[in-house]
Amino acid sequence: MQLLAFGINHKTAPVAIREQAAFAPDKLSEALRDITASGVAAEATIVSTCNRTELYCRINNRQDKEIIDWFCRYHNFKSEDIEPYLYRHPDSKAVEHAFRVAAGLDSLVLGEPQILGQMKDAFARAHKEGSTGKLLNKLFQHTFTVAKQVRTDTSIGASAVSVAFAAVSLAKQIFTDLSEQTVLLVGAGETIELCARHLNEQHVKQMIVANRTLERAELLAREFGAQAITLSELPTRLADADIVISSTASPLPILGKGAVEHALKQRKHRPMFMVDIAVPRDIEPEVNNLDDVFLYTVDDLKGVVEENMASRQQAAREAEKIIDVHVVEFMRWIDSLNAVPTIRQLREASNAITESELEKARAKLARGMEADQVIEEMARAITNKFTHAPSSVLSEASHDGDESMLVAARRLFRLDDN
Repeated sequence: MQLLAFGINHKTAPVAIREQAAFAPDKLSEALRDITASGVAAEATIVSTCNRTELYCRINNRQDKEIIDWFCRYHNFKSEDIEPYLYRHPDSKAVEHAFRVAAGLDSLVLGEPQILGQMKDAFARAHKEGSTGKLLNKLFQHTFTVAKQVRTDTSIGASAVSVAFAAVSLAKQIFTDLSEQTVLLVGAGETIELCARHLNEQHVKQMIVANRTLERAELLAREFGAQAITLSELPTRLADADIVISSTASPLPILGKGAVEHALKQRKHRPMFMVDIAVPRDIEPEVNNLDDVFLYTVDDLKGVVEENMASRQQAAREAEKIIDVHVVEFMRWIDSLNAVPTIRQLREASNAITESELEKARAKLARGMEADQVIEEMARAITNKFTHAPSSVLSEASHDGDESMLVAARRLFRLDDN
């Protein structure tokens, strides 16, 4: 075994264990130096995110127990406490795992793109620290190529698979250029924060965050350069909004038909796109009866998400086929490394024969022998010496009835090509 990937992720370990197993960013360089300097791994890269901690290592035929022991010592784990959560992937399984992770096939949200950037950052850190070499350099370069091909050749990341992303995607269908629209976000919880991030990625310049407590609204608004208001200010600011996304914990609707109707009059009936993600609903259902309003509820978005998830799962099956091909290709490259020492020895032996015969030829020329005769004798001597050992082995193989050796020789020297 040359290559090992091991670790824990959101599928195998609860968040409490993942927190303990994480490598702090300011400690990552120290960990990389320690794992390679100690001789536990010849090469190492550490990927540590909120959902996974993984190590990719070249271990020089060592037992994986040594590197697991290092991991336990580093995090002050007892091996029996972490062992149930660990997965190990040797050689081709490690390659396949790296490709699947980078392509988003092993993520909490199928096809999410963030993990690829995190893997690139992890490899860049390891490369900078000098803890990668020929094997991991090749592995991660190939991994990034595979991830790019999966993104290009499949629709793995094309569809919205979160309610927040679906809300922003629907807004894009109505307003082609979101950057020029004013967005009113009602609430300041996790879903609204995720919406704000997606909107920010679409270069939305005007965002308003309305929340029951102004402090929480200000905290979220500050991150995205938005304005913060209280829910009591909604009636005066609603007309400013081209897009309204609401997700609060209110037991009663906070936006009624009358308030929206008044806002439309102020807007001179320019259309409004409204998304009510809350359960119970934040926006009265009667609002949907108004002209110039496009109102979607969480149930509408869930249908979009389920349809898109089915599309991603189909894309994931296509991605697996791409990955299978590249795993075979990469393992062929690894297998070719086993031939390198033999090739080097063969070249050294050939060079030694050539140098020896060249020295003899120079001596003959110095004694005045004809150049043509010297060249002819040198060529014949090199041929005889180079073919002597394989000829002896082939004669023995023929005597012993070893056809496989004869077939291998014909292939090795490409005799059938002549």
